[in-house]
Amino acid sequence: MTTGVHGPTRARIEAKTLRTDRWWLYPLTTFVVFFAFVVYATIRAFQGSDYYSKPYLSPFYSPCLGDCVKGSSDFGQPFGWWPLSAALIVLIFPLGFRLSCYYYRKAYFRSFWLSPPACAVAEPHKSYSGETALPLILNNIHRYFWYAAVLVAIVLSYDTVLAFGPAEGESSGVHMGLGSLIFLVNIVLIWLYTLSCHSCRHIVGGKLRHFSKHPVRYQMWNWVSKLNGRHALYAWLSLFSVAIADLYVLLVSAGAFNDPRFF
Repeated sequence: MTTGVHGPTRARIEAKTLRTDRWWLYPLTTFVVFFAFVVYATIRAFQGSDYYSKPYLSPFYSPCLGDCVKGSSDFGQPFGWWPLSAALIVLIFPLGFRLSCYYYRKAYFRSFWLSPPACAVAEPHKSYSGETALPLILNNIHRYFWYAAVLVAIVLSYDTVLAFGPAEGESSGVHMGLGSLIFLVNIVLIWLYTLSCHSCRHIVGGKLRHFSKHPVRYQMWNWVSKLNGRHALYAWLSLFSVAIADLYVLLVSAGAFNDPRFF
């Protein structure tokens, strides 16, 4: 007996959907944009070059713990023996955080697996097991990926501070280039996405019987709840910003143009 859309408890409607609007536009756009990011990120992760141009280190390679180019490793190279790209050592953590994210689950469940493609639109699958079996059961460790994502965001914050340092040939002190501003915008969006996470909201205000006895956590819960309302927006904006930051470092490192320096 099927447990899908033709199960015994579902309405007997043969039409795929009765919707007359362009319901397919959202999942199609999500598929194209997200697939493009996955392709770009995969190529850059395996490229293993053009990820550092003083003072900018690509967020895809931070922290650089493998066999990194000179000046790009601020935390040592404990995985110097790693034969593949250094990005593959750390990308698993931000990637795992995004793939198990509550919003991204909705996005790729609908756009890639058509489960379902949209509200009131029948999915093509004959059965549904939800997140009770591999590989989707791994989404239940999302909160642990959140802890790792916080550590990555702290490291990226450190990289942003360094982005306001001198470039090659400049004297010491505070400097600002176009890349500095790109890194600044990126880290703000990264933190907004990380702190607006549903797991963060639960960690801040969960397992409390009386908010009145925990006024600090209650205020933090309120703040995170307000951010949580725009979690989907921050998810997309931070996805674009981290790709733009990496692309900028790639172009500057490859000599496509010089980083404009304001002071």
